[in-house]
Amino acid sequence: MNERMKKLEGLMRSGRKALIPYFTTCYPGAAESLETFKALAAAGADCLEIGIPFSDPLADGATIQASSHRAIEAGGSLRQGLGAAGQLRSAGVEIPLIVFTYYNPVYRMGLMNFARKAAEAGADGVLVPDLPVEESGLLREALAAFDMGMVFLAAPTSTAQRLRYAQEHSTGFVYAVSVAGVTGARKSIAERLPAFIERVRQAGDLPVGVGFGVSDPEQAVEVAGCADGVIIGSAFIDAYEKGGPEAVGRLAGEIRTALDGAF
Repeated sequence: MNERMKKLEGLMRSGRKALIPYFTTCYPGAAESLETFKALAAAGADCLEIGIPFSDPLADGATIQASSHRAIEAGGSLRQGLGAAGQLRSAGVEIPLIVFTYYNPVYRMGLMNFARKAAEAGADGVLVPDLPVEESGLLREALAAFDMGMVFLAAPTSTAQRLRYAQEHSTGFVYAVSVAGVTGARKSIAERLPAFIERVRQAGDLPVGVGFGVSDPEQAVEVAGCADGVIIGSAFIDAYEKGGPEAVGRLAGEIRTALDGAF
């Protein structure tokens, strides 16, 4: 694990509730998404998920699906997304960068080639939602050669063994999916979330970040009451539609302020 991911893990263990935004690279264009990532970092994000647009984003709801479609039309790709990571590093962004991508583009690029290019761009980790942890050995080996790791998903439907695997092989934190469904802003948080988070904690000792459904400062505080961080995507894309990078930065700042004020 590299130093930035170690720092993130330590931060989440210390009691600071991590804010981990997701945004689709090249949505609605390369320059616009780059400015949005910068706005998120400036607003107090502790880590950024760089979403790679894909034609069949099976884990994503309507909002991120639509953003992926527009991003692909604008030239978005795995190669472009890695380039964006490099541009963020050149612009002075120092927080961890996690590449969120489906497996097909990685496989096509070649596992070792992908790992090398990601490391050269300044990425710190990779999240591949359609690659089960049991099948991830070759990619984990390739990433480890460049001091990078993976973040794995844990779902309410995950078996105890799957939760143990996610804890054992994740880097920095485990990504707990709050619902048995796809991404997207929701009006309320699942009542069973605290019990599920406790199951994830019992499977290992990594911090737990929660995503899928968190949409505003109040929900972020509610989720952070039982988790170590909140992961938010669709709400930031919705905010972009209403007011561009500035609106995204405002929402991120409001969530950061709410988290800091509550814990």
